[in-house]
Amino acid sequence: MNQAVSTQPATGEINTASAQLDARRARVFDAFQLRKPDRVPLFLPFLNILSQLEGTTNLELYNDAEKHIKAVERAALRFEPDLYEGMFLTPEISRALGDRMTKWPGYGLEPAGSYQYHESDYMKPEDYDAFIADPGDWAMRRYLPRVFGELEGLGMLPPLGMFALGTFCMMQSAAVFAMPPVLKALEALTNAGRAQLKWLQETMALIKHMEAIGFPPSPLFAGPNVVAPFDFMADTLRGMRGVFSDMRRCPEKLLAAEEKVIPIMLEHAFIATKVRHLPFAFIPLHRGSDGFISVPNFEKFYWPQLKRTILALIDAGITPFILWEGCWDQRLEYLAELPKGKIIGGFQDTNLIKAKEVIGDVMCIIGGMPNGMLTGDNATLIREHTHKMCETVGKGGGFIMSTAVGDLEGANPEMIEVWAEATRKYGAL
Repeated sequence: MNQAVSTQPATGEINTASAQLDARRARVFDAFQLRKPDRVPLFLPFLNILSQLEGTTNLELYNDAEKHIKAVERAALRFEPDLYEGMFLTPEISRALGDRMTKWPGYGLEPAGSYQYHESDYMKPEDYDAFIADPGDWAMRRYLPRVFGELEGLGMLPPLGMFALGTFCMMQSAAVFAMPPVLKALEALTNAGRAQLKWLQETMALIKHMEAIGFPPSPLFAGPNVVAPFDFMADTLRGMRGVFSDMRRCPEKLLAAEEKVIPIMLEHAFIATKVRHLPFAFIPLHRGSDGFISVPNFEKFYWPQLKRTILALIDAGITPFILWEGCWDQRLEYLAELPKGKIIGGFQDTNLIKAKEVIGDVMCIIGGMPNGMLTGDNATLIREHTHKMCETVGKGGGFIMSTAVGDLEGANPEMIEVWAEATRKYGAL
C-alpha cells in the first residue's frame, strides 16, 4: 500500500533544513561563478540507481510518484549531495505517441531496463530541399508521421503555410481535422500533453519535498534542450552514418540546414526560459568530440555554428550547461574562446587536469569520477582519485564533483558513500 509523502519536515528540523538548503545553494553557485566555495560541491545524478537502492524496478518508480519521492529522499539522506537528480523524464509521452525512436521500461524494455534511444536516418537525403525550404512544415507533415506511429494522420494536413489564408483555407481544409487518422493524431498529442503535465506536477512535488529537507535540485537539466546545429541534423534526423556521408556528398546542403535550425533553437530557448523563469539551457554534445570528427571537419561543420549558438544564448542572459560528451582533449583550445564565467561544462572522458589548465578560468567544470571506478570495491583508489581531483581541478574553485556520465546506474552504494565522504573531506582543503 502506498503511503502519502509529507512535504514538510518536523518542526524542530525546519531551521536546520533551511540552513542546509541555503548552504548547498551558495556552495554550488559559487562554483558556477568560478569562485571558491567553502568546499567542492557534490552533484549526484541518481537516476537508475534508485531502483537498485530500493530493491524495485525502474518501471515501478516511473509508475508511482510517491515511491519515487521516497527513493530520492532516502538516497539524498544517505549520500548528502549538494545537487541531485531523480529519474529521467517519463515513458508515458513516448507511449502516447507510439514513439519509434526510444525504448523505456515497460515500453520496449523489461521493467528493470533503462532508457534507450534508437538512432536511424529518419530524414532521407532527398528531404534536404524540403527541410531547408520550410523546416516546420516538413517536420509536421513528413517527419512526425515517420517517427511516431500515432501521428501518421498528420501527413494528411495541407501545407502549413496555407493556414495563413485564414477563413479561405478553412473553407477548403477544415474537414481534414474530422478525418479519423487526423483525429487519432490529435488525441495522441493531447494524451502526450497530459502525460507531460502530470510528470511536471510530480517533479514539482519532488522538488518541494526535497527542498523542505535541505536538498536543492539540479537546475542544469531543467532548461530547454539546445544542441549543436550539426548534432541537430545528426541525432534525430540523418543519424551518424547519414550525416557523415552528407559531409562529402552534399556539404552545402548540410551547412544550409545547420544555418536554418539555429534561429529555431534560439527562439525555443528564449521562450522556454522566460516561461520557466530559469535562465539555463542544456546542451548535450554528441558528435563533436575527438573520436567522432576530424579537426578540419570540426572547424567547418561543427564549431562555428555551435559557438554562435552559445554566444547568442549568453547574450540573452541564458547560462548554457554544456555536456561535453566523449573526449575533448584536442578541442580545449576552442573552448577557451568562449566568454569567461558564463558557461557550465560537464565532462565525460576529457583529462580534467588539462581542462583546468586551459579553461579553468572560462567555465565551471563538472565531473571527475569515472563511473567504472564506482562499480568495484577499491575504497583506497576512490579516496586517492577524489583527493587528486579536489586538489587539482578544485584548486581556486569553479569545480563540482560528479560522475563522468550523468547516471549512477550499476555503482556500488558503499563506494558512493566512500566517494561522498572523501569529497567532503578533501574538497574543503
